[in-house]
This record gives sequence, structure tokens and C-alpha cells, in this order.
Amino acid sequence: MNKGKIVQIIGPVLDIEFADKLPAIYNALTVEYDMPGSGRTKLTLEVQQHLGDNWVRAVAMSTTEGLKRGMEITDTGAPISMPVGEAVMGASSMSPANPWTSKVP
Repeated sequence: MNKGKIVQIIGPVLDIEFADKLPAIYNALTVEYDMPGSGRTKLTLEVQQHLGDNWVRAVAMSTTEGLKRGMEITDTGAPISMPVGEAVMGASSMSPANPWTSKVP
């Protein structure tokens, strides 16, 4: 997996440096960290722009509270996806990047 480091955080927008290969635009990125008051959390981000100097700009799908510069980010190698079909009818999710909030059959 392609790994990067957080360089800058401005609200829900993060600039991330990747030493080897830049993730494609719209790729999902993930970071696991300890969120204050919530414990271990996995946050999903989506790449929006290539900035140059091996940096990308990404938007977080949830709060960025507790993130710090230098934290490791992982490129999933694919866009954010949502399951569809009869099996998930009537189920709800906090966002496309978060686990289901109601039980999926």
C-alpha cells in the first residue's frame, strides 16, 4: 500500500505528502488515530487535487479533530464505494465512508 504523511490540516481539508507515487484523484485515503473522547477511529478522505511537490489535497468524510501533522495516511488504491441492492435496502449509513448505523441483513 502507498503511504503518505499529513503536512497541513485546515478544517476538513488535508494536504498530504507521498514520497513514492501520488494517489489518483478521487481515491480513498484512510488514517487510524486516537480521537479525543472517542478512542481509536478510522477516518476516510478523498483525494481532490494534485498540488505538486508530491502533495495531494484531500477532503475528510468526518471530523478531523485529533489529527496531527506527520500522521501516516494510507492510499486504498480505489475510490470510496457504497454497496447497493436488495441486501442493503432500508439500511442507513452515517456517510459513504463510515460503517452502517443499522443492521444490514
